[in-house]
Amino acid sequence: MAQYLSGEAKEKEITRLMGILELDLEQKNLLPPQRNALLAELKTHIRVVEDSGPLFTPDGVKTLSRHSFDSNSMVTSREAAKCLANVLLLEKRTRQIFVDFGYPVMAAQRLKNDSREDELLNSRILFLITYDTAFDFSDLFDNYQLAESIHQNVLRHSKNYSKTGRRDPPNAIDIQALSETLKLLFNLSQYYPRHLPALAKAAPSVLKILCRIHLATPVLQPPVTYLVNALLNLSVEYDDKPLKDSDSNPYFPKSDQYCNIDRFISILDNAVRTYAEEQLETLATPLVTLLRKVFEFAPSNVRPHMQSALLPSNSERSQPLGQSNTLASRLLRLSTSPVAPSLRESVSSLLFELSDKDATSFVRNVGYGFASGFLMTHDLPVPASATEGWSTGSTSEDLGEKLASVDGKEINPVTGQIKEMEPEAPEEEMTEEEKEREAERLYVLFERLKATGVVNVKNPVEQAIDEGRFEEVE
Repeated sequence: MAQYLSGEAKEKEITRLMGILELDLEQKNLLPPQRNALLAELKTHIRVVEDSGPLFTPDGVKTLSRHSFDSNSMVTSREAAKCLANVLLLEKRTRQIFVDFGYPVMAAQRLKNDSREDELLNSRILFLITYDTAFDFSDLFDNYQLAESIHQNVLRHSKNYSKTGRRDPPNAIDIQALSETLKLLFNLSQYYPRHLPALAKAAPSVLKILCRIHLATPVLQPPVTYLVNALLNLSVEYDDKPLKDSDSNPYFPKSDQYCNIDRFISILDNAVRTYAEEQLETLATPLVTLLRKVFEFAPSNVRPHMQSALLPSNSERSQPLGQSNTLASRLLRLSTSPVAPSLRESVSSLLFELSDKDATSFVRNVGYGFASGFLMTHDLPVPASATEGWSTGSTSEDLGEKLASVDGKEINPVTGQIKEMEPEAPEEEMTEEEKEREAERLYVLFERLKATGVVNVKNPVEQAIDEGRFEEVE
Protein backbone atom coordinates (compact mmCIF):
# COMPACT_ATOMS: atom_id res chain seq x y z
CA MET A 1 0.00 0.00 0.00
CA ALA A 2 1.44 3.38 -1.03
CA GLN A 3 2.46 5.70 1.76
CA TYR A 4 0.50 8.93 2.12
CA LEU A 5 2.82 11.83 1.39
CA SER A 6 2.50 15.60 1.53
CA GLY A 7 4.58 18.67 0.96
CA GLU A 8 7.94 18.43 -0.77
CA ALA A 9 8.08 14.64 -0.37
CA LYS A 10 4.81 14.22 -2.29
CA GLU A 11 5.89 16.54 -5.08
CA LYS A 12 9.21 14.74 -5.47
CA GLU A 13 7.50 11.34 -5.59
CA ILE A 14 5.03 12.54 -8.25
CA THR A 15 7.93 13.95 -10.28
CA ARG A 16 9.77 10.62 -10.00
CA LEU A 17 6.76 8.57 -11.09
CA MET A 18 5.87 10.88 -13.96
CA GLY A 19 9.50 10.81 -15.16
CA ILE A 20 9.45 7.01 -15.35
CA LEU A 21 6.09 6.98 -17.15
CA GLU A 22 7.19 9.66 -19.62
CA LEU A 23 10.42 7.80 -20.44
CA ASP A 24 8.45 4.58 -20.87
CA LEU A 25 6.41 6.18 -23.65
CA GLU A 26 9.58 6.56 -25.70
CA GLN A 27 11.59 3.49 -24.70
CA LYS A 28 8.88 0.95 -23.75
CA ASN A 29 11.17 -0.24 -20.96
CA LEU A 30 8.45 -1.31 -18.51
CA LEU A 31 6.58 -4.57 -18.46
CA PRO A 32 2.76 -4.15 -18.37
CA PRO A 33 2.48 -5.16 -14.68
CA GLN A 34 5.21 -2.65 -13.77
CA ARG A 35 3.53 0.12 -15.74
CA ASN A 36 0.15 -0.60 -14.20
CA ALA A 37 1.61 -0.67 -10.70
CA LEU A 38 3.24 2.74 -11.22
CA LEU A 39 -0.05 4.23 -12.43
CA ALA A 40 -1.91 2.74 -9.48
CA GLU A 41 0.69 4.21 -7.11
CA LEU A 42 0.46 7.60 -8.84
CA LYS A 43 -3.33 7.56 -8.43
CA THR A 44 -2.96 7.48 -4.64
CA HIS A 45 -1.26 10.89 -4.80
CA ILE A 46 -4.01 12.55 -6.90
CA ARG A 47 -6.59 13.16 -4.21
CA VAL A 48 -5.98 16.81 -3.36
CA VAL A 49 -4.59 19.75 -5.31
CA GLU A 50 -1.87 20.56 -2.80
CA ASP A 51 1.67 19.53 -3.76
CA SER A 52 0.51 17.97 -7.05
CA GLY A 53 1.99 20.61 -9.37
CA PRO A 54 3.88 18.28 -11.77
CA LEU A 55 0.56 16.67 -12.77
CA PHE A 56 -0.99 19.94 -13.84
CA THR A 57 1.62 20.90 -16.44
CA PRO A 58 1.25 20.31 -20.20
CA ASP A 59 3.84 17.53 -19.94
CA GLY A 60 1.94 15.91 -17.09
CA VAL A 61 -1.39 16.01 -18.91
CA LYS A 62 0.17 14.77 -22.14
CA THR A 63 1.89 11.83 -20.44
CA LEU A 64 -1.31 10.67 -18.76
CA SER A 65 -3.33 11.21 -21.95
CA ARG A 66 -0.92 9.13 -24.02
CA HIS A 67 -1.01 6.25 -21.54
CA SER A 68 -4.83 6.56 -21.46
CA PHE A 69 -5.47 6.53 -25.19
CA ASP A 70 -2.33 5.31 -27.00
CA SER A 71 -1.71 2.14 -24.97
CA ASN A 72 -2.37 -1.29 -26.45
CA SER A 73 -3.37 -2.59 -23.02
CA MET A 74 -6.87 -1.75 -21.81
CA VAL A 75 -5.74 -2.35 -18.21
CA THR A 76 -3.01 0.28 -18.60
CA SER A 77 -5.39 2.59 -20.44
CA ARG A 78 -7.96 2.46 -17.65
CA GLU A 79 -5.42 2.94 -14.87
CA ALA A 80 -4.06 5.99 -16.66
CA ALA A 81 -7.57 7.32 -17.37
CA LYS A 82 -8.37 7.18 -13.65
CA CYS A 83 -5.34 9.39 -12.97
CA LEU A 84 -6.24 11.70 -15.85
CA ALA A 85 -9.86 12.09 -14.71
CA ASN A 86 -8.69 13.02 -11.21
CA VAL A 87 -6.27 15.60 -12.62
CA LEU A 88 -9.02 17.19 -14.74
CA LEU A 89 -11.30 17.26 -11.71
CA LEU A 90 -8.78 18.83 -9.34
CA GLU A 91 -7.32 21.51 -11.61
CA LYS A 92 -9.64 23.11 -14.16
CA ARG A 93 -6.86 24.69 -16.26
CA THR A 94 -5.73 21.17 -17.24
CA ARG A 95 -8.99 20.68 -19.16
CA GLN A 96 -8.08 23.09 -21.94
CA ILE A 97 -4.59 21.53 -22.08
CA PHE A 98 -6.24 18.13 -22.62
CA VAL A 99 -8.45 19.65 -25.34
CA ASP A 100 -5.48 21.28 -27.07
CA PHE A 101 -3.76 17.92 -27.40
CA GLY A 102 -6.80 16.62 -29.34
CA TYR A 103 -7.75 13.76 -27.06
CA PRO A 104 -11.53 14.41 -26.70
CA VAL A 105 -12.07 12.56 -29.99
CA MET A 106 -10.40 9.45 -28.57
CA ALA A 107 -12.50 9.68 -25.39
CA ALA A 108 -15.65 9.81 -27.54
CA GLN A 109 -14.50 6.75 -29.49
CA ARG A 110 -13.94 4.84 -26.25
CA LEU A 111 -17.59 5.45 -25.32
CA LYS A 112 -18.51 3.01 -28.10
CA ASN A 113 -16.95 0.15 -26.11
CA ASP A 114 -19.39 -2.15 -24.35
CA SER A 115 -17.55 -1.65 -21.06
CA ARG A 116 -18.96 -0.02 -17.96
CA GLU A 117 -15.49 1.00 -16.80
CA ASP A 118 -14.69 2.68 -20.13
CA GLU A 119 -18.11 4.34 -20.01
CA LEU A 120 -17.52 5.63 -16.49
CA LEU A 121 -14.04 7.05 -17.14
CA ASN A 122 -14.63 8.57 -20.58
CA SER A 123 -18.05 10.00 -19.73
CA ARG A 124 -16.46 11.65 -16.71
CA ILE A 125 -13.61 13.07 -18.80
CA LEU A 126 -15.99 14.44 -21.44
CA PHE A 127 -18.30 15.81 -18.74
CA LEU A 128 -15.42 17.70 -17.12
CA ILE A 129 -14.39 19.38 -20.38
CA THR A 130 -17.92 20.77 -20.80
CA TYR A 131 -16.65 23.28 -18.21
CA ASP A 132 -13.78 25.75 -18.48
CA THR A 133 -12.79 24.93 -22.06
CA ALA A 134 -13.46 26.32 -25.52
CA PHE A 135 -14.11 22.84 -26.87
CA ASP A 136 -17.01 22.49 -29.31
CA PHE A 137 -18.68 19.08 -29.06
CA SER A 138 -20.36 19.52 -32.47
CA ASP A 139 -17.56 17.57 -34.18
CA LEU A 140 -18.12 14.64 -31.80
CA PHE A 141 -21.86 14.69 -32.56
CA ASP A 142 -21.43 14.99 -36.32
CA ASN A 143 -18.47 12.69 -36.95
CA TYR A 144 -18.05 10.38 -33.96
CA GLN A 145 -21.65 9.39 -33.11
CA LEU A 146 -21.50 10.81 -29.58
CA ALA A 147 -25.29 10.94 -29.13
CA GLU A 148 -25.67 7.36 -30.33
CA SER A 149 -22.94 6.15 -27.97
CA ILE A 150 -24.75 7.76 -25.05
CA HIS A 151 -28.04 6.26 -26.20
CA GLN A 152 -26.53 2.77 -26.42
CA ASN A 153 -24.92 3.03 -22.99
CA VAL A 154 -28.17 4.12 -21.31
CA LEU A 155 -30.01 1.38 -23.21
CA ARG A 156 -27.59 -1.22 -21.84
CA HIS A 157 -28.19 0.03 -18.31
CA SER A 158 -31.97 -0.13 -18.77
CA LYS A 159 -31.72 -3.85 -19.44
CA ASN A 160 -30.51 -4.32 -15.85
CA TYR A 161 -33.89 -3.16 -14.52
CA SER A 162 -36.79 -5.57 -14.88
CA LYS A 163 -40.38 -5.30 -13.72
CA THR A 164 -40.10 -8.53 -11.76
CA GLY A 165 -36.78 -7.67 -10.09
CA ARG A 166 -35.46 -11.15 -10.87
CA ARG A 167 -32.21 -9.91 -12.33
CA ASP A 168 -29.19 -9.24 -10.17
CA PRO A 169 -29.14 -5.60 -9.03
CA PRO A 170 -26.59 -3.33 -10.71
CA ASN A 171 -23.22 -3.25 -9.00
CA ALA A 172 -21.33 -0.16 -7.86
CA ILE A 173 -19.49 0.26 -11.19
CA ASP A 174 -22.79 0.01 -13.09
CA ILE A 175 -24.36 2.74 -10.97
CA GLN A 176 -21.31 5.02 -11.19
CA ALA A 177 -21.12 4.58 -14.97
CA LEU A 178 -24.82 5.36 -15.34
CA SER A 179 -24.42 8.47 -13.18
CA GLU A 180 -21.51 9.78 -15.26
CA THR A 181 -23.38 9.15 -18.51
CA LEU A 182 -26.48 10.95 -17.22
CA LYS A 183 -24.42 13.95 -16.09
CA LEU A 184 -22.83 14.16 -19.54
CA LEU A 185 -26.24 13.75 -21.19
CA PHE A 186 -27.72 16.63 -19.20
CA ASN A 187 -24.86 19.02 -19.94
CA LEU A 188 -24.86 18.24 -23.64
CA SER A 189 -28.63 18.67 -23.86
CA GLN A 190 -28.25 22.00 -22.06
CA TYR A 191 -25.40 23.38 -24.14
CA TYR A 192 -26.16 21.85 -27.55
CA PRO A 193 -29.91 22.17 -28.18
CA ARG A 194 -29.35 21.59 -31.90
CA HIS A 195 -28.60 17.96 -31.07
CA LEU A 196 -31.60 17.41 -28.79
CA PRO A 197 -33.43 15.15 -31.27
CA ALA A 198 -30.45 12.76 -31.31
CA LEU A 199 -29.95 12.91 -27.55
CA ALA A 200 -33.67 12.40 -26.91
CA LYS A 201 -33.39 8.84 -28.21
CA ALA A 202 -32.13 8.01 -24.71
CA ALA A 203 -35.37 9.22 -23.10
CA PRO A 204 -37.27 5.88 -23.16
CA SER A 205 -34.37 4.11 -21.43
CA VAL A 206 -33.99 6.88 -18.85
CA LEU A 207 -37.71 6.67 -18.09
CA LYS A 208 -37.60 2.88 -17.86
CA ILE A 209 -34.76 3.02 -15.33
CA LEU A 210 -36.46 5.72 -13.27
CA CYS A 211 -39.69 3.72 -13.13
CA ARG A 212 -38.02 0.46 -12.12
CA ILE A 213 -35.06 1.50 -10.00
CA HIS A 214 -35.26 0.76 -6.28
CA LEU A 215 -35.86 4.03 -4.44
CA ALA A 216 -33.51 4.45 -1.51
CA THR A 217 -34.17 6.58 1.56
CA PRO A 218 -33.84 9.49 1.25
CA VAL A 219 -35.12 9.29 -2.29
CA LEU A 220 -33.41 12.24 -4.03
CA GLN A 221 -29.88 10.92 -4.35
CA PRO A 222 -27.82 9.63 -7.29
CA PRO A 223 -28.65 8.13 -9.67
CA VAL A 224 -32.31 9.21 -9.21
CA THR A 225 -31.38 12.90 -9.21
CA TYR A 226 -29.34 12.44 -12.39
CA LEU A 227 -32.21 10.56 -14.06
CA VAL A 228 -34.56 13.46 -13.30
CA ASN A 229 -32.06 16.06 -14.49
CA ALA A 230 -31.40 14.18 -17.72
CA LEU A 231 -35.12 14.31 -18.56
CA LEU A 232 -35.41 18.07 -18.08
CA ASN A 233 -34.33 18.89 -21.62
CA LEU A 234 -35.28 15.61 -23.24
CA SER A 235 -38.93 16.44 -22.57
CA VAL A 236 -38.87 18.98 -25.38
CA GLU A 237 -38.59 16.84 -28.49
CA TYR A 238 -38.65 13.22 -29.51
CA ASP A 239 -38.32 11.65 -32.96
CA ASP A 240 -37.53 15.11 -34.40
CA LYS A 241 -40.93 16.55 -33.49
CA PRO A 242 -42.69 17.88 -30.39
CA LEU A 243 -43.71 15.15 -28.00
CA LYS A 244 -47.39 16.09 -28.06
CA ASP A 245 -47.36 15.36 -31.81
CA SER A 246 -45.52 12.04 -31.52
CA ASP A 247 -47.28 8.71 -31.93
CA SER A 248 -44.59 7.00 -29.86
CA ASN A 249 -44.42 9.33 -26.88
CA PRO A 250 -42.11 7.73 -24.27
CA TYR A 251 -43.54 9.79 -21.43
CA PHE A 252 -47.06 8.44 -21.94
CA PRO A 253 -46.69 4.89 -23.32
CA LYS A 254 -49.80 3.28 -24.74
CA SER A 255 -49.46 0.35 -22.33
CA ASP A 256 -49.87 2.68 -19.32
CA GLN A 257 -50.08 6.39 -19.96
CA TYR A 258 -49.88 7.23 -16.26
CA CYS A 259 -46.89 5.10 -15.23
CA ASN A 260 -44.19 7.75 -15.62
CA ILE A 261 -46.32 10.56 -14.21
CA ASP A 262 -47.22 8.47 -11.18
CA ARG A 263 -43.55 7.70 -10.60
CA PHE A 264 -42.59 11.39 -10.73
CA ILE A 265 -45.38 12.25 -8.30
CA SER A 266 -44.50 9.36 -5.98
CA ILE A 267 -40.86 10.52 -5.79
CA LEU A 268 -42.00 14.09 -5.10
CA ASP A 269 -44.40 12.94 -2.39
CA ASN A 270 -41.64 10.91 -0.76
CA ALA A 271 -39.23 13.83 -0.95
CA VAL A 272 -41.47 16.51 0.57
CA ARG A 273 -42.17 14.22 3.51
CA THR A 274 -38.49 13.46 4.09
CA TYR A 275 -36.40 16.57 3.52
CA ALA A 276 -36.28 19.97 5.19
CA GLU A 277 -37.35 22.90 3.04
CA GLU A 278 -33.76 24.13 2.73
CA GLN A 279 -32.75 20.77 1.24
CA LEU A 280 -35.74 20.67 -1.09
CA GLU A 281 -34.66 24.00 -2.57
CA THR A 282 -31.86 22.31 -4.52
CA LEU A 283 -33.03 18.70 -4.57
CA ALA A 284 -36.72 18.96 -5.51
CA THR A 285 -36.82 22.00 -7.80
CA PRO A 286 -35.70 20.01 -10.90
CA LEU A 287 -38.43 17.42 -10.28
CA VAL A 288 -41.12 20.10 -9.97
CA THR A 289 -39.76 21.71 -13.16
CA LEU A 290 -39.99 18.35 -14.93
CA LEU A 291 -43.63 17.97 -13.87
CA ARG A 292 -44.36 21.44 -15.26
CA LYS A 293 -42.78 20.58 -18.61
CA VAL A 294 -44.53 17.24 -18.85
CA PHE A 295 -47.92 18.77 -18.00
CA GLU A 296 -47.43 21.29 -20.80
CA PHE A 297 -47.49 18.59 -23.49
CA ALA A 298 -49.53 15.93 -21.65
CA PRO A 299 -52.41 14.37 -23.62
CA SER A 300 -55.88 15.60 -22.78
CA ASN A 301 -56.73 12.44 -20.81
CA VAL A 302 -53.55 12.67 -18.70
CA ARG A 303 -53.91 16.30 -17.64
CA PRO A 304 -56.90 15.67 -15.30
CA HIS A 305 -54.96 12.81 -13.73
CA MET A 306 -52.10 15.18 -12.87
CA GLN A 307 -54.50 17.85 -11.63
CA SER A 308 -56.24 15.36 -9.37
CA ALA A 309 -52.93 14.18 -7.88
CA LEU A 310 -51.34 17.59 -7.31
CA LEU A 311 -54.17 20.04 -6.58
CA PRO A 312 -56.16 20.02 -3.29
CA SER A 313 -59.18 17.74 -3.41
CA ASN A 314 -62.63 18.82 -2.30
CA SER A 315 -62.35 16.52 0.71
CA GLU A 316 -59.58 18.77 2.05
CA ARG A 317 -61.91 21.77 2.24
CA SER A 318 -63.29 20.79 5.62
CA GLN A 319 -60.43 22.94 6.92
CA PRO A 320 -58.41 25.78 5.37
CA LEU A 321 -56.37 24.53 2.42
CA GLY A 322 -52.76 23.71 3.18
CA GLN A 323 -53.38 22.31 6.66
CA SER A 324 -53.69 18.61 5.90
CA ASN A 325 -50.88 16.09 5.40
CA THR A 326 -51.50 15.40 1.70
CA LEU A 327 -49.01 16.10 -1.07
CA ALA A 328 -51.20 18.95 -2.34
CA SER A 329 -51.19 20.62 1.09
CA ARG A 330 -47.44 20.22 1.42
CA LEU A 331 -47.00 21.82 -1.99
CA LEU A 332 -49.19 24.73 -0.92
CA ARG A 333 -47.02 25.30 2.14
CA LEU A 334 -43.88 25.12 -0.01
CA SER A 335 -45.39 27.75 -2.33
CA THR A 336 -44.92 30.30 0.46
CA SER A 337 -41.65 28.97 1.90
CA PRO A 338 -39.36 31.78 3.09
CA VAL A 339 -36.23 29.60 2.86
CA ALA A 340 -36.68 28.01 -0.58
CA PRO A 341 -37.24 30.84 -3.12
CA SER A 342 -36.56 28.81 -6.29
CA LEU A 343 -38.75 25.93 -5.17
CA ARG A 344 -41.42 28.38 -3.99
CA GLU A 345 -41.57 29.95 -7.45
CA SER A 346 -41.52 26.61 -9.25
CA VAL A 347 -44.28 25.11 -7.08
CA SER A 348 -46.46 28.22 -7.46
CA SER A 349 -45.96 28.08 -11.23
CA LEU A 350 -46.87 24.39 -11.28
CA LEU A 351 -50.10 25.01 -9.35
CA PHE A 352 -50.99 27.93 -11.64
CA GLU A 353 -50.36 25.84 -14.76
CA LEU A 354 -52.39 22.96 -13.31
CA SER A 355 -55.18 25.55 -13.04
CA ASP A 356 -54.93 26.04 -16.82
CA LYS A 357 -53.14 29.38 -16.28
CA ASP A 358 -56.45 30.93 -15.31
CA ALA A 359 -56.34 33.28 -12.32
CA THR A 360 -59.91 32.55 -11.22
CA SER A 361 -59.38 28.79 -11.36
CA PHE A 362 -56.08 29.24 -9.54
CA VAL A 363 -57.71 31.11 -6.66
CA ARG A 364 -60.52 28.59 -6.55
CA ASN A 365 -58.07 25.66 -6.46
CA VAL A 366 -55.61 26.94 -3.84
CA GLY A 367 -57.34 29.84 -2.07
CA TYR A 368 -56.53 33.52 -2.42
CA GLY A 369 -54.16 33.36 0.54
CA PHE A 370 -51.79 31.11 -1.39
CA ALA A 371 -52.50 32.55 -4.84
CA SER A 372 -52.22 36.29 -4.16
CA GLY A 373 -48.44 36.60 -3.99
CA PHE A 374 -47.86 34.71 -7.25
CA LEU A 375 -50.54 36.67 -9.10
CA MET A 376 -49.19 40.02 -7.95
CA THR A 377 -45.52 39.30 -8.63
CA HIS A 378 -46.40 38.12 -12.14
CA ASP A 379 -48.68 41.10 -12.88
CA LEU A 380 -51.68 38.81 -13.28
CA PRO A 381 -55.14 40.24 -12.61
CA VAL A 382 -56.59 39.25 -9.26
CA PRO A 383 -60.23 38.14 -9.58
CA ALA A 384 -62.39 40.86 -8.02
CA SER A 385 -64.59 38.22 -6.44
CA ALA A 386 -61.61 36.96 -4.44
CA THR A 387 -61.01 40.28 -2.68
CA GLU A 388 -64.74 40.73 -2.14
CA GLY A 389 -64.60 37.53 -0.14
CA TRP A 390 -63.25 39.50 2.83
CA SER A 391 -66.53 41.38 3.11
CA THR A 392 -68.87 39.74 5.61
CA GLY A 393 -71.82 40.92 3.58
CA SER A 394 -70.77 39.09 0.42
CA THR A 395 -73.04 36.42 -0.99
CA SER A 396 -72.30 33.59 -3.40
CA GLU A 397 -73.78 35.73 -6.16
CA ASP A 398 -71.34 38.56 -5.34
CA LEU A 399 -68.39 36.19 -5.43
CA GLY A 400 -69.25 34.50 -8.67
CA GLU A 401 -70.40 30.93 -8.96
CA LYS A 402 -67.13 29.60 -10.40
CA LEU A 403 -65.03 30.92 -7.54
CA ALA A 404 -67.36 30.69 -4.58
CA SER A 405 -68.75 27.17 -4.62
CA VAL A 406 -67.60 23.57 -4.77
CA ASP A 407 -70.17 20.83 -5.30
CA GLY A 408 -72.85 23.43 -4.61
CA LYS A 409 -71.30 24.46 -1.28
CA GLU A 410 -70.05 27.98 -0.72
CA ILE A 411 -66.35 28.30 0.00
CA ASN A 412 -64.23 31.00 1.55
CA PRO A 413 -62.18 32.25 -1.43
CA VAL A 414 -59.31 33.30 0.84
CA THR A 415 -58.79 30.02 2.71
CA GLY A 416 -60.54 27.63 0.32
CA GLN A 417 -62.53 26.13 3.22
CA ILE A 418 -66.21 25.27 2.88
CA LYS A 419 -67.95 28.12 4.71
CA GLU A 420 -70.43 25.96 6.58
CA MET A 421 -67.51 24.08 8.09
CA GLU A 422 -65.72 27.18 9.36
CA PRO A 423 -65.72 27.36 13.18
CA GLU A 424 -68.39 29.65 14.61
CA ALA A 425 -66.50 30.42 17.76
CA PRO A 426 -63.10 32.14 17.70
CA GLU A 427 -60.38 29.72 16.79
CA GLU A 428 -58.24 28.23 19.49
CA GLU A 429 -55.00 29.98 20.32
CA MET A 430 -52.30 28.98 17.83
CA THR A 431 -49.24 27.15 19.08
CA GLU A 432 -45.89 28.96 18.93
CA GLU A 433 -44.90 26.79 15.96
CA GLU A 434 -48.11 27.71 14.10
CA LYS A 435 -47.56 31.38 14.86
CA GLU A 436 -44.02 31.24 13.49
CA ARG A 437 -45.22 29.45 10.37
CA GLU A 438 -47.98 31.98 9.74
CA ALA A 439 -45.61 34.88 10.37
CA GLU A 440 -43.16 33.48 7.83
CA ARG A 441 -45.92 33.05 5.25
CA LEU A 442 -47.24 36.56 5.74
CA TYR A 443 -43.73 37.99 5.59
CA VAL A 444 -43.18 36.39 2.17
CA LEU A 445 -46.55 37.65 0.91
CA PHE A 446 -45.81 41.23 2.01
CA GLU A 447 -42.37 41.14 0.39
CA ARG A 448 -43.90 39.89 -2.88
CA LEU A 449 -46.50 42.64 -2.73
CA LYS A 450 -43.81 45.29 -2.21
CA ALA A 451 -41.79 43.93 -5.13
CA THR A 452 -44.66 44.51 -7.55
CA GLY A 453 -44.58 48.28 -6.98
CA VAL A 454 -48.32 48.32 -7.50
CA VAL A 455 -48.98 49.53 -4.00
CA ASN A 456 -46.76 51.08 -1.35
CA VAL A 457 -47.05 48.71 1.58
CA LYS A 458 -44.78 48.32 4.59
CA ASN A 459 -44.06 44.88 5.98
CA PRO A 460 -45.49 44.67 9.56
CA VAL A 461 -42.22 43.12 10.76
CA GLU A 462 -40.21 46.02 9.32
CA GLN A 463 -42.69 48.49 10.81
CA ALA A 464 -42.48 46.88 14.24
CA ILE A 465 -38.69 47.14 14.18
CA ASP A 466 -38.85 50.81 13.18
CA GLU A 467 -41.28 51.54 16.00
CA GLY A 468 -39.10 49.83 18.58
CA ARG A 469 -41.58 47.09 19.37
CA PHE A 470 -38.89 44.37 19.23
CA GLU A 471 -36.87 43.77 22.38
CA GLU A 472 -33.50 42.11 22.53
CA VAL A 473 -33.46 38.82 24.37
CA GLU A 474 -30.61 38.63 26.84
